[in-house]
Amino acid sequence: MEKISFVAAALFAVAGSAFAADLPVKAVKAPPAPFDPWDIAFGAAVMSDYVFRGITQSNHQPSVAAYFEPRYNVNKDLQLYVGTSAESISFANRAAAEVDVYGGIRPTFGAFAFDVGIWGYLYPGGNCADNVLTGGVPGGNVCPIDTSTIFLANGNVMKKDVSFYEFYGKANYTVNDNWQFGVNEYYTPSYLNSGAWGNYASITGRYAAPSTIFGKSGIGMYVSAEAGRQWLGTSDAFYRVPGFPNGIPYPSYDTWNIGIGFTYKVFTLDLRYSDTDLSKGNCSAFTSAFNSTGAASTPINPGGPGSNWCGAAGIAKLSADLTAMTSLK
Repeated sequence: MEKISFVAAALFAVAGSAFAADLPVKAVKAPPAPFDPWDIAFGAAVMSDYVFRGITQSNHQPSVAAYFEPRYNVNKDLQLYVGTSAESISFANRAAAEVDVYGGIRPTFGAFAFDVGIWGYLYPGGNCADNVLTGGVPGGNVCPIDTSTIFLANGNVMKKDVSFYEFYGKANYTVNDNWQFGVNEYYTPSYLNSGAWGNYASITGRYAAPSTIFGKSGIGMYVSAEAGRQWLGTSDAFYRVPGFPNGIPYPSYDTWNIGIGFTYKVFTLDLRYSDTDLSKGNCSAFTSAFNSTGAASTPINPGGPGSNWCGAAGIAKLSADLTAMTSLK
């Protein structure tokens, strides 16, 4: 009897183990991670040309950039942020760099994402740029002449401080994992501290290819485009010309760009074409380009040279973008 009981017990144990193996295993859920509202986005880029709204800011030369943006997520649908960035530039007043400071809020409502804030563009280290009159006599009675005054041989002038700020609003609609469309609006009471108001509006579109387009390589691809218009008012008397003694009415212009990008982890390579419909003469008057040449006379640039700073440009940009909560864990 004892042997029978032992065998029965053993069989029961084996059968019990086999039966248990057939039961669905219930995973023990880990407690949810505590919500951390803080995050930091940061990154850097190198580009063959720094183009802003269709106009080069670096004289069609390479430029480097970096940014740092602390963020506070009130909840999953509302983010507050401030940030700063810097880009290398090449202006007629020889400003050291462009330094941006900005802040705003980013609410989302389903497929709609919004971004509203204020952006300041600072250009430290500049000096007043005057023109050189015929006969070798410097000074067009525009800048106070001192040892730091810059004299341009092409007749252009530029203020020492061209810093300004803009209010902005953006809206993006995500159709699905592949398609996204957006609108942007920026306004400033004094574009580049010229005294002329500025209003920029644009529409954007982006197509992201399926993540499997390059197999399991982890490389992604997108195509994006933007079409915008920059409206501009009249400058103050600093930029006057004989036909406009109180300031020149800057011409409004259209700009557009289209490009293709490739992503891998935190890196993005963006290849883009950009252009505007500004004439070379009006471009020279608007940008105060220090290397304007030739003859491209317009009403606001009488007898003046022309600039290619507003024309067609190809841009290659390699950037790295990270967030502390995702990339540094």
